[in-house]
Amino acid sequence: MITRVLGVTSVLVTCIFLTACGGAAMFREGPAHTGVTQATGPQQLDKLAWKFKAADKIYASPIVAGDTVYVGCKNGQLYALDLETGALKWSSKMGGNIEAPVAVVGSTVYVASWDKNVYAIDGGSQQMQWRFPTGDIAYSAPTIDGGVIYFGNKDSHLYAVDAGTGEQLWKFNARDSVYTSPAILDDKIYVGTLGGNFYAIDRETGQEQWRFPVRSPVYSSPVVEEDTVYFGSDNKYIYAVNTKTGQEVWKKRTSGKIFSSPAVYNNAIYFGSADTYVYAFNKANGHRIWEFKTRGAVYSSPVVTAESLYITSTDGNLYALRIADGELLWKYRVDDKLYSSPVVAGDKVIFTSLGGEVFAVK
Repeated sequence: MITRVLGVTSVLVTCIFLTACGGAAMFREGPAHTGVTQATGPQQLDKLAWKFKAADKIYASPIVAGDTVYVGCKNGQLYALDLETGALKWSSKMGGNIEAPVAVVGSTVYVASWDKNVYAIDGGSQQMQWRFPTGDIAYSAPTIDGGVIYFGNKDSHLYAVDAGTGEQLWKFNARDSVYTSPAILDDKIYVGTLGGNFYAIDRETGQEQWRFPVRSPVYSSPVVEEDTVYFGSDNKYIYAVNTKTGQEVWKKRTSGKIFSSPAVYNNAIYFGSADTYVYAFNKANGHRIWEFKTRGAVYSSPVVTAESLYITSTDGNLYALRIADGELLWKYRVDDKLYSSPVVAGDKVIFTSLGGEVFAVK
């Protein structure tokens, strides 16, 4: 079912407004979800720069925008921390668990909550700009592009909402829960469902372009580059699908479920698996380039720089690997399981633990 309530003029006005306010920060580094950052990251581990303790468990991955780290908490608290010191700048309370990473454009922070709402919060005043009610838990990380915020929901819909006004543009019935964060390139949006389907959707109309049957839940958010979209699945396969035809290019099986969202850089895709390994596969044919074994399941999604890959494992370690060959550069261990994905900001790597701590190492 498709519902459209606003015209193109509203989208264009909002796009101009958002562009004037600066770039966007979101899960997987941008709308295409490549997982590649321009930041350098530490090549050698020097020290723990700072640590922040939240009031409850943290499932969400951190997002860095400017000099601020944003992270949500199980008790509904959104924290804004100083990137340099880790000091609390401000916090704002939602009505439910914030499991998904937030998105930030200019001074506005977009938050998906388990209280069945998506919020736009002003980072300066901490006042709510708008609230968009959904039919169920909002646990998909919002993606913003062209003045529109796109997000999935447990109510089986993918939503397109005007980022400036909070007005619904359209919604797409995916027939099952949408946990993944939508990836966007050119005129299509790509998203998987827990019902085992993967969709390409027209970003202007919300109409289905093609459907790829996975027949297994898709928790892995896709990454799209040129004419191929890549994603993992509960059935232990990593898929490469042609963006124009919806036909399989290749698929390769690991020994564990794949919750990790792939990163794409140069000729390779990088991802983790519940089988305890981090993998690098040739993006054209799926041939394995290298693998690195951790001591726990890897649910985290990697972030990649020009030389390094950073990823966490449930063994309690943040790993820095050389992207050329998967060699260990360094690791940093905490006394907790790590599920969320790290983010690189300058010479720091920021990550969270399930127990409710935010770490910055350099």
